[in-house]
Amino acid sequence: MSAVVSHIREPLVNGGKTYHQITEDLCSPTERTPTASWVIAFLVAVTGLALYVFCVAWTIWEGIGSWDLNRTIGWSWDITNFVWWVGIGHAGTLISAILLLFRQRWRTGVNRAAEAMTIFAVICAGQFPLIHMGRIWLGIFIFPYPNTRGPLWVNFNSPLLWDVFAISTYFTVSLLFWYTGLVPDFATVRDRAKGLRRKVYNFLSFGWTGSAKHWQRWESLSLVLAGLATPLVLSVHTIVSFDFATSVIPGWHTTIFPPYFVAGAIFSGFAMVLTLMIMTRKVLKLEDYITIGHIESMNKVILLTGTIVGVAYLTELFIAWYSGYIYEQFAFYNRVLGPYWWSYVGMMSCNVLSPQLFWSKKMRRSIFVTFFMSIFINIGMWFERFVIIATTLARDYLPSSWSYYVPTWVEIGLFIGSLGLFFTLYLLFVRVAPVVAVAEIKSILKVAGDQYAGENAKKANAHADHH
Repeated sequence: MSAVVSHIREPLVNGGKTYHQITEDLCSPTERTPTASWVIAFLVAVTGLALYVFCVAWTIWEGIGSWDLNRTIGWSWDITNFVWWVGIGHAGTLISAILLLFRQRWRTGVNRAAEAMTIFAVICAGQFPLIHMGRIWLGIFIFPYPNTRGPLWVNFNSPLLWDVFAISTYFTVSLLFWYTGLVPDFATVRDRAKGLRRKVYNFLSFGWTGSAKHWQRWESLSLVLAGLATPLVLSVHTIVSFDFATSVIPGWHTTIFPPYFVAGAIFSGFAMVLTLMIMTRKVLKLEDYITIGHIESMNKVILLTGTIVGVAYLTELFIAWYSGYIYEQFAFYNRVLGPYWWSYVGMMSCNVLSPQLFWSKKMRRSIFVTFFMSIFINIGMWFERFVIIATTLARDYLPSSWSYYVPTWVEIGLFIGSLGLFFTLYLLFVRVAPVVAVAEIKSILKVAGDQYAGENAKKANAHADHH
């Protein structure tokens, strides 16, 4: 956050950013007429959403036979997309909760969008297992179901059920944490609004007045929710990894999956946050609040987690060779040199080799390189999930059942459409709420001002003592 602090110290005495100007910069995008770039982006996103609705309806009407699933590959693009979206939703809670507990001020420029991204990504993720059921209305059987013959219990030994509890808990805590942060900013927008809009924002802000007691309770609740959310950052993708790690399939049955999945989720989540923040920064002209310093700090996290993921890939290959277990060796040989070799090459180049560019400070601080890399990394992380699922299942113990999976237009449409759903929700969000936390930016301004005043006082005292 040093970039923001250094930017704000001068204004307190040289007529730069004041509280009013910060409010104006961050709240006005929710009040003025949408720009042409926002309208174009929204129309593209809604088109994707319409495609998604159509493909979901087609799948339910025609059945799972409209996908190219077969007797060998029962999980394909749908579960790949599920794991990918859950991973993208990971960075929001990390930025919001863990960095808040560690008092990392650089989070303030990006935490609001990251929290929103978490909510929307989990919404997208949660739909794929339901669609995969084929008869989506049978989703009721996920929960213990009371009936006249006694309760119909779910299989509590199944990691797929653990997913339900982990992700629903993660979504609930993340939603509460996100909304708690929005309450003071909704009140700020309310005080600037008139008529019906004022009443709506008054309802959303729960009658916030900004009194000392309100701030005290707000800070206490934020810390409690941050404390609850912190273990969820580790638990959610760990439990998603159990979908694979608790099986006996070669290539999946490994203890490295939980930490490897968590690191990969943070890796892909930070990349998506950068994609969104660079676009938002440009379109809403928020260069003073989403600074190069924020981008550089996030690129350092991407470099760290990308390196961890690379070590995990190499560890998998070494352990498969070292184990002497021919089926495990074949599974990894098939990943690297089998019919899906192109997906393995894409995974390694996007996730392991390309992030090494960020060892260079010039690359970490380049907007163009960061935006390109953020997209490149998420393509690579999608390939990672595809490699884990498709290449492992394509060739099992019985060569007569080996097959090659190619997605149908319905599956491709579901994936592209889920992106449309995600960006539709995000674009609506930036029109309804400040995309940067106004109250937290002002708190940084106050800290910077106090530091600046303290430094000036020390200089004045030193000057007086000298004379």
